[in-house]
Amino acid sequence: MLATASPGLHAAARRLTPPAQARCVVRLPRRRAGRPASLRATASAAAAEAAPPAKEGAEELGFQEMTSGTRRRYYMLGGKGGVGKTSCAASLAVRFANNGHPTLVVSTDPAHSLSDSFAQDLSGGTLVQVEGPDAPLFALEINPEKAREEFRAASQNNGGTGVKDFMDSMGLGVLVEQLGELKLGELLDTPPPGLDEAIAISKVMQFLEAQEYSMFSRIVFDTAPTGHTLRLLSLPDFLDASIGKILKLRSKIASATSAIKSVFGQEVQQQDAANKLEQLRERMVKVRELFRDTESTEFIIVTIPTVMAISESSRLHSSLQKESVPVRRLIVNQVLPPSTSDCKFCAIKRKDQTRALDMIRNDPELMGLNIIQAPLVDMEIRGVPALKFLGDIVWK
Repeated sequence: MLATASPGLHAAARRLTPPAQARCVVRLPRRRAGRPASLRATASAAAAEAAPPAKEGAEELGFQEMTSGTRRRYYMLGGKGGVGKTSCAASLAVRFANNGHPTLVVSTDPAHSLSDSFAQDLSGGTLVQVEGPDAPLFALEINPEKAREEFRAASQNNGGTGVKDFMDSMGLGVLVEQLGELKLGELLDTPPPGLDEAIAISKVMQFLEAQEYSMFSRIVFDTAPTGHTLRLLSLPDFLDASIGKILKLRSKIASATSAIKSVFGQEVQQQDAANKLEQLRERMVKVRELFRDTESTEFIIVTIPTVMAISESSRLHSSLQKESVPVRRLIVNQVLPPSTSDCKFCAIKRKDQTRALDMIRNDPELMGLNIIQAPLVDMEIRGVPALKFLGDIVWK
């Protein structure tokens, strides 16, 4: 539904936009002239309009339930590319922080947008404090190239490259030709799709093990588009099947070769290589456990009211269910409002959205979820004030 931001918020958004960038703007209906409403009042009114009717079989969930308690909780937002996952994730993080929860928001998407969403440089692969919220809010954009290099480093022997070097360092060089069915080339020389996101989450879990990061009570993940997320869910099993077999084979012949290796001073290097791969495998298992923990984790699907996006969301939910990933909410973003006077374009667009919303109500995968309709707003959601505006509408 259409939500109209206050003039002050529009002015703040214009200040964040570099003057050299040209933008194509579609002007949406505005409020009548008069005293501008406050941002909070405007958001509240838009939220009231956007609230969908209660659905039978859907659990009534609100932001109060999300913010209650001090136990750490993880919220992962995912869906089709271009539906507004980053804006929804960033607005949720701001909402948590403004409600007293020290919050960390992390982008696991190789094509990061958090910096653009917060209008602040968050690159570099380190925690950066976001300016503006009431409680501490930190953001992290994982550098995918660094993550990939760390993975390759874990599978290389003192700067060597390739499967043969790695197998030699593991004491399995003579068996490398017999291990083709393990797809070691795909695993070690060319990391499989989704590994960037998996290592990103495992890196975050590394951070969380340190005492200095124990302050965060809410952690929001802005995940990659649907295909990457589904591959991510299958990675732990892939690594168990591949790395696990490698380590098992090495263990079987370790006793027969340890004496020779120690003479040539290679034992420490080989054990270090094995330990690094085992640590990687253990972190992937932790990623899987994190996804499936119904007590502390929730995956929120974000979509838009189009037939294609709804169909993909249905398939995503089906896949998440098969992986035992807890899903309770579906955000339908960019919903147009009802209107008595429309241009031809708006009337056709609204008709298409109505058909897509009907699909949700009749889809066996989606009909049981708590549906949140996020309005189409008349400004670019960029910067903490705009994210607060959106968050007050969506997360209520």
